[in-house]
Amino acid sequence: MPFSIRPLRRLPLSYISGFWFLIMLLVLSSGPAYAEWVPVAKGENGLTVYVGPDTIRRKGDLVKMWVLYDNNSKTTQTQERDSIVSAMMQSEYDCLEERFRTHAMLKFSGNMGQGKLVLSNTDVGNWAPILPGSIVQLEWKRACSKQ
Repeated sequence: MPFSIRPLRRLPLSYISGFWFLIMLLVLSSGPAYAEWVPVAKGENGLTVYVGPDTIRRKGDLVKMWVLYDNNSKTTQTQERDSIVSAMMQSEYDCLEERFRTHAMLKFSGNMGQGKLVLSNTDVGNWAPILPGSIVQLEWKRACSKQ
């Protein structure tokens, strides 16, 4: 059987650009998806605090959970010329010792974690006590009550 080499065929530009468009679409749509945010507190200042029940991960007495702080008021924080309207935090709660710490923080220019990412921080914070009557206590109760 003779060996033959076919000449290299060039694909049309529309095939190549379509392929890269599909890859880009898959990459952009593969971000974290949260089924729903459940409100746990609403302040008079327009701040609403949500928890992501589907993000709760338990390991013994320690629980990690994502929390969303959404500001619906007219006043917003600014960070280097960008407005901060909402923030998402991954916090860890110690159900036995009643303390918490932050693992990640993302601040956005739009409501409900949308808009431009203004600031991100993945430094693990120090443990802090959970103060009675605080928003963090409501988060802690939600995180530690799920079995």
